[in-house]
Amino acid sequence: MLLLPFFNRIFDECSITGYLAAWPEERTMFLKKAYGFFNFLILQAVPCISRPRKSKVGGQAVIEGVMMRGKKMISWAVKKPAGEIILESFPFVSASRKHAVLKWPVFRGAVNLFESLKIGYRALSRSAEIAYDEEVREEDKNWKTTLTSIGTFVFAFGLSIFLFLYLPMLLLTLLGFEKSAFAFNFLAGIIRIALFLGYLLGISLWKDIRRLFEYHGAEHKAIFAFEDGKELTIENMTPYKTFHPRCGTSFIILVSLVCILLFSVIDALILHFILDSGYPVWLRLIVHLGLIPIVSGVSYEVLKLSDRYRHVFPFNLLVLPGLWLQRITTREPDNNQLEIATRALKAVL
Repeated sequence: MLLLPFFNRIFDECSITGYLAAWPEERTMFLKKAYGFFNFLILQAVPCISRPRKSKVGGQAVIEGVMMRGKKMISWAVKKPAGEIILESFPFVSASRKHAVLKWPVFRGAVNLFESLKIGYRALSRSAEIAYDEEVREEDKNWKTTLTSIGTFVFAFGLSIFLFLYLPMLLLTLLGFEKSAFAFNFLAGIIRIALFLGYLLGISLWKDIRRLFEYHGAEHKAIFAFEDGKELTIENMTPYKTFHPRCGTSFIILVSLVCILLFSVIDALILHFILDSGYPVWLRLIVHLGLIPIVSGVSYEVLKLSDRYRHVFPFNLLVLPGLWLQRITTREPDNNQLEIATRALKAVL
């Protein structure tokens, strides 16, 4: 129930609510929450990963606010309908700091992905409670609430897998590309990027999402000022651009590129040594799903490398697609949004 006020408004804008009116209330709410978490997976989970060692600070936009993640703390600042800014923070230490093996390259990226999904969804849910004055008391939470949350996650995650993994595979198999590992995965990568761009452009037309993108821009400006050693004031933050080279948007592009390379190599080996007679879609999907932790880990290392040498050719080319994409996912924030980002950032420093 936590995200319903926000996504009800989106459904109303799209005239979808009318189609769901005849459905049972439980199924309607489940579908709306599932859409909310799907949108979170695509837009909000990944940006938490986006800050390597240089600043030790990362963040994401949430509903009417900003979440920041520091070395030992997590905080979010969210504006209530009356204008009051609520700041909440709590200690957090990454598993990669507790276990030496999880600090290793690639491993730390996979850990970051899992932690970002968990923290990001918690921040988004809590911000919805605050922004729409829908407080949920601890005693009101029961097994039905837990089961609904699990169902929401499974449905939304399954929808993202279907759209960005299974659908391109099915289409290219029907077109006869299944026996060419590189051609298959190159075209699948192009289709994924096209779907992602179309998705971003589509939701950017909604007022609530545009406001979310403004908070995304405020997060970037605050981190820019912090990285440059400036005092976190509106005057110091305003001149910065909303495009940050270590944004999670860049990570998504890198994931798409790493998928093409890694999937091509693994598929070529499977086709040559194991399944020379054919590679069914269901098996390819299982193999590629199993490679996701490796893909996220490798992409994280490439992101760190591209940031460290972003002024050196050819590493600067790796940063450009993410900066271009941020022209969609960030907007110029107002002073109030910058103030909210500042409060969230100061709480983790």
